[in-house]
Amino acid sequence: MKQSVKVALLGLGEVGEKFAEHFLEKIQEDRVNVEIVAVAHHNPDSPVAMGFAHSKVPVFRDAMEVLSMGAKVDIIFDLTGDPELRKKLRVGLQDTHNHHTVIAPEVVAHLLWNFFGEGDLPNSGKTGY
Repeated sequence: MKQSVKVALLGLGEVGEKFAEHFLEKIQEDRVNVEIVAVAHHNPDSPVAMGFAHSKVPVFRDAMEVLSMGAKVDIIFDLTGDPELRKKLRVGLQDTHNHHTVIAPEVVAHLLWNFFGEGDLPNSGKTGY
């Protein structure tokens, strides 16, 4: 069995919730080797956050807390639209000497969104890159 790709989804708003739905569909129906190992959302009582918590996936209120998982996360998808958070995440990875986890560039989120068939990805115009 191949090693699964472990992802964290930050932000479960309009975009993040759709990403989560599509990832879960592919994981459950197509049995792709991806595992959602953490999510972060400012409202842990939202239905989607509670769904993850019910499935024993850690739900963090503060997205920076995902860094505490270290190399247990392969890819962080920052779907918050907050360029300052992306900068803090990069610094946090450096400060913790985490050379394993990567933050998916926004262009990768756009690529996946196109595969999801959801039309244009909502964009704040601030990429943080």
